[in-house]
Amino acid sequence: MNVQSYLSFEGRAEEAIEFYKNAVGAKVDMMMRFKEAPADQQAMISPESKDKVMHAAIKIGDTQVLLSDGRCTGKPTFSGMSLAVSADSAADADKLFNALSKGGQVTMPMTETFFANRFGMCADKFGVAWMVLNPKAMG
Repeated sequence: MNVQSYLSFEGRAEEAIEFYKNAVGAKVDMMMRFKEAPADQQAMISPESKDKVMHAAIKIGDTQVLLSDGRCTGKPTFSGMSLAVSADSAADADKLFNALSKGGQVTMPMTETFFANRFGMCADKFGVAWMVLNPKAMG
């Protein structure tokens, strides 16, 4: 079994993909636009949405994240969830955190905790919540 996150950016998916390429080194596995839907489905797609992202899959590290422009309302909401990313070093954690929080909001500045050399929480400029950490060796 494999559980994946599916994020709806409501019209900003392509912008988000570019942001994640730069911030966390995301790679695009696939992207399909609404205009690529079968002909019998085209009547349900507004002309403004034709070039928007119907479905995309990006790879962040070893994890695939799925995303879309959803209904293209322009108002993405990501309430009640966070994506967590574990970095190999404290320096990498700081770098990732700074990149993800650029233009967004820091909700907990990077610091050392009992479970991590570095841990911080932020919401990126799209409102996606992130927890970034470099975990301490347990054992």
